[in-house]
Amino acid sequence: MTSEEEEVKQTKTERFAQWLMDRAEKKEEKETSLEGLMKFNIFLSIGTLVAVAGATVADYLMMAYLWI
Repeated sequence: MTSEEEEVKQTKTERFAQWLMDRAEKKEEKETSLEGLMKFNIFLSIGTLVAVAGATVADYLMMAYLWI
């Protein structure tokens, strides 16, 4: 093996290592994005439940008030 062939192999190894690091960074960004979407989804779900429950309670209070 000549030193040129070793440099080419090292270059390929370095490129592969860089590709792996870039892929890991993209995966972390994607996970962070998904975590944000999940938190937003939970927030909207709780908000919807509170709104529906609040409207139902208000309806029952109005029916009770009008009945009396």
